[in-house]
Amino acid sequence: MKAIPDLRTVNVMRYILPLREGGSLPALAEADDDFKYVIKFKGAGHGKKALIAELLGTEIARVLGFKVPELVYANLDEAFGRTEADEEIQDLLKFSEGLNLGLHFLSGAINYDPLVMEVDEKLASQIVWLDAFITNVDRTFRNTNMLMWHKELWLIDHGASFYFHHSFTNIEKHAVTPFALIKDHVLLPQAALLTEIDQQFKAILNDQILEQIVHLIPDAWLDWPETALDTLALKQVYLEFLKTRLAHSEIFVKESQHARKVLL
Repeated sequence: MKAIPDLRTVNVMRYILPLREGGSLPALAEADDDFKYVIKFKGAGHGKKALIAELLGTEIARVLGFKVPELVYANLDEAFGRTEADEEIQDLLKFSEGLNLGLHFLSGAINYDPLVMEVDEKLASQIVWLDAFITNVDRTFRNTNMLMWHKELWLIDHGASFYFHHSFTNIEKHAVTPFALIKDHVLLPQAALLTEIDQQFKAILNDQILEQIVHLIPDAWLDWPETALDTLALKQVYLEFLKTRLAHSEIFVKESQHARKVLL
């Protein structure tokens, strides 16, 4: 089994511009490796949990063979942003000192438009399966979170996944949810091969791979005031969630198939 590589760490050197499409106020920035990244800040919106969801969702997608941007740990120096004129952005940067998450910027990419761009049954089924597995609520007609880059479809923005961790109660129940919100998925009408994809993806995502992905979560993102669990225990919660959900994948597959029949 091929080991999951650790993420690189870069230092954010230049804040270029805010990306105001969503409520979390990510930004385009340049790092000390001379590449540009979309930075997701721990001081924004859902904070560190959104970064964890982004990390887990993106790396699971990568293992399953999807096109996703490279992720990096993005370090923000305490002095960064002091000269920022916008008070909202200045506060965001202040509360984001330390380790954040960066996604390699896909320069020239365009948003996927479901009205003019086609996705075949296999790829649509794969993406619907992924999003049902990670409980991603944010791949809809309103916000597809997919890009076309070099004539290929890329998946971005998984920060709205794993919504169970915002309440952190009844984890076992959340792990076996049918995920009824899959009915709003932009690619559900084309997802005719879910049973086939379920078998293929369950053969890829073994316990060892899931454990390696979960252990990519930095300890600094797991110091939550609302729980007494330590970092290892919290990582184990995520791992058990994923293992349980994978073992009972027929629940969300059947829900997806039912929702698709209703649409058609």
